[in-house]
Amino acid sequence: MNIYVAQNSGFCFGVKRALKKTFDAITEEENVIFTFGPLIHNDQVINRLKDLNVKSVENIEEAKDSTLIIRSHGIPLDIYDKAKELNIEIIDATCPFVRRVQEIAREYYNKSYQIVIIGNPKHPEVIGINGWCHNSAYIVEKVSRMEEFPFTEKMCVVAQTTITLEKWNTIIKELNKKTNELREFNTICLATKQRQEVSADIAKKVDAMVVIGGYHSSNTQKLFRICKKYCEKSLHIETADELPLEIFKECKDVGITAGASTPAWIIKEVVKRIERELL
Repeated sequence: MNIYVAQNSGFCFGVKRALKKTFDAITEEENVIFTFGPLIHNDQVINRLKDLNVKSVENIEEAKDSTLIIRSHGIPLDIYDKAKELNIEIIDATCPFVRRVQEIAREYYNKSYQIVIIGNPKHPEVIGINGWCHNSAYIVEKVSRMEEFPFTEKMCVVAQTTITLEKWNTIIKELNKKTNELREFNTICLATKQRQEVSADIAKKVDAMVVIGGYHSSNTQKLFRICKKYCEKSLHIETADELPLEIFKECKDVGITAGASTPAWIIKEVVKRIERELL
């Protein structure tokens, strides 16, 4: 059996940066550090952070007079002002690529453009971006929603950094029918694009494809859908213990990829288990 592990699997730059800032903030004292929402979408990492007194909050008031880490997804602009009022020390781990999207949204909102965000309206990154244009953005995830959009004189469109290029191209085509002027900013993260392309290439040539990552991870779910498109025997797991080894017994080639919130040690465990049990 041949095992192919996709390049760029696992932690992306933004997640690595957020984790480093978090671990650098941890002291030997028993002071609790808070994160605004789960730092990353990986239960194994989150449980480790809990053991180190790093806790997630959904309401900023819970972090009053404490330290609050902003995860890579970013936050709405008004949260910074609320943090000052509550005497909260902010450690900002917003991914620089996400910050660029936020600043584009703010700049073009101030220029009187209708902001459009292509992405999942419930995803924290999208909620954060919308908060940089006074929560006035049109948010679209599916082409079918385009019928609800009114015609607008000028629009500025950005992307959730983890969407697929296929989704971007499809929706942009329809957006052009809804405005006289469309300013396009394809803000899909390059690492996300490369990860998706490499995973698709591997999925096309293997008998089975393993996608590793948190079940709540948006970018991992997208990876799984892409792999499933090209390899019917694709599966999404969080840890090596979840591997259904029986499906690999007649496979000659197995591919492995992982989402941006998956630590390297989990990927290695999956590879080792397949090697130990099947090679």
